[in-house]
Amino acid sequence: MSVTDAASTGETIVDEVLSAVVADRTVLEEILAGILARGHVLMEDVPGTGKTLTARSLATALGLEFARIQFTPDLMPSDVTGSYVFEEESGEFHFTPGPVFANVVLADEINRAPPKTQSALLEAMEEGQVTVDGETHDLPDPFIVIATQNPVEQEGTFELPEAQRDRFMIKTSLGYPDADGTRELIDRRADRDRPDPTVDPVVDRETVLELQRAPETVTVEGPIRDYIGAVCRATRRDGRVDVGVSPRGVQRLFEVSRTRAVLEGRDYVVPDDVTAIAEPALAHRLVLTPEASIDGVDRRRVVESVLSNVEVPAMEPPSAEQ
Repeated sequence: MSVTDAASTGETIVDEVLSAVVADRTVLEEILAGILARGHVLMEDVPGTGKTLTARSLATALGLEFARIQFTPDLMPSDVTGSYVFEEESGEFHFTPGPVFANVVLADEINRAPPKTQSALLEAMEEGQVTVDGETHDLPDPFIVIATQNPVEQEGTFELPEAQRDRFMIKTSLGYPDADGTRELIDRRADRDRPDPTVDPVVDRETVLELQRAPETVTVEGPIRDYIGAVCRATRRDGRVDVGVSPRGVQRLFEVSRTRAVLEGRDYVVPDDVTAIAEPALAHRLVLTPEASIDGVDRRRVVESVLSNVEVPAMEPPSAEQ
């Protein structure tokens, strides 16, 4: 699939989701960029902002198999991965797959489960497989986790382990709708005789795999690669940060920058691609110092500060150089 076709398809997917979900287009493009970069997405918001509807609508628009796991304090790892069940007829144990065996897995309110159960997703997210009783089972391809969580200040929530946060390519927030969005929600509620908007499949599994391959053709010039590295290294030198962006985070910023270029219809990355996606790609990977946490420092503001202090390379489009 060409970059132009991929950009057009991505726009159609977002338009279809927006037909049912009241959300900021930029946020949906960030989520789609993470998916097409073969990553996982974490959405953090207070209840009632449409996180679950957004995840379900994206899965439908992408034409992928969808499963939802409601994370609760008593959820066990086997409830996620599956387990071996003894069958009396055959006298043998057979593996019964858990809900994680789907193309798009909605881990709803992931931080309401204890860390042990949250960690059950780690191998699946990183390796595309799960191991149960010593046996490894491959997950479908593509495999995408869209997790939602409530702010950690809310009662009954647990902080996600740092290793698990680092597995998410993108962390974003839907936020509250603007004035027009709020009016749309009210109008939908008032018109009970009008069917609720629904999402139709735009593509299928094979097309999604093609879309995920498209960023591999995108050119990233040397100065842009150096810029990505400089931004990530700068997070480690910030006095408010105890642990900066990991090497995995550097690679993920590189990958999702290429995907954003594709969604913009370009086969090359420009600095704006990096700066536009840096906050949702990097902020959740930072571990703040105890002092910064007490002072209520926002990780996103740290990334903004880093971007403002790192010199942006001057780039010309490849076609202009020829």
